[in-house]
Amino acid sequence: MVVGTDEVTSRQAIELAQAVASGAMGHGLPSVSASVGLHPHEASSSLSWLDALVAEGPEHVAGLGECGLDYHYDHAPRALQRASFAHQIALATEHDLTLVIHARDAWDDLFDVLDAEGVPKRCVLHCFTGGPAEATRCIERHLAVSFSGIVTFKNAREVREAVREVPLESLLVETDSPFLAPVPHRGAQNEPSYVGFVGTAVAHAGGWSPEEVARATAQNAAGLFGLSLSG
Repeated sequence: MVVGTDEVTSRQAIELAQAVASGAMGHGLPSVSASVGLHPHEASSSLSWLDALVAEGPEHVAGLGECGLDYHYDHAPRALQRASFAHQIALATEHDLTLVIHARDAWDDLFDVLDAEGVPKRCVLHCFTGGPAEATRCIERHLAVSFSGIVTFKNAREVREAVREVPLESLLVETDSPFLAPVPHRGAQNEPSYVGFVGTAVAHAGGWSPEEVARATAQNAAGLFGLSLSG
């Protein structure tokens, strides 16, 4: 999954997915799908481009987002963040796209907006940064919960504790490349090939085997985004 955060990166995500599918970048590459949306940092921007883009129904778009709320940095006014998030929830529902949510230091407002707008039938809380209570609130609303390299960090005890609140059928793993490289690569540029380190850490935190987590998260991602599994 290649995830857009504004108009430029959303269109780049689509172009990359189309180029890989056409063979323009060579053969034997992993399949690529795009998610298009406006990150809460950019919530002061217009959403008209996203409305038009989604209405076009471009190929290889499997997700709407990442969108949501970020009160840690507050790069956009909170009221605009909430309005942008609500708009994108509606778009995901209207066009039957999986909603990809970003949340940081904004849990109460995040769940309030979701409850008011209605949770789309396929929805993932990406790069989860909360604890057990927040994970439980996600599961109560039928959100998938995706863990990143943060789960490997020494100071991320609450994130590891949250893993135990997420059933296997609601679990995803990710890298969030190029950020948040997992241990033992922390501090380096992240890349998709490091996802196994995340999966192994999640397995240890949740009491599963790495193989169980690998199978479950692959199946969950395929179901969530309409992807096909090979091998």
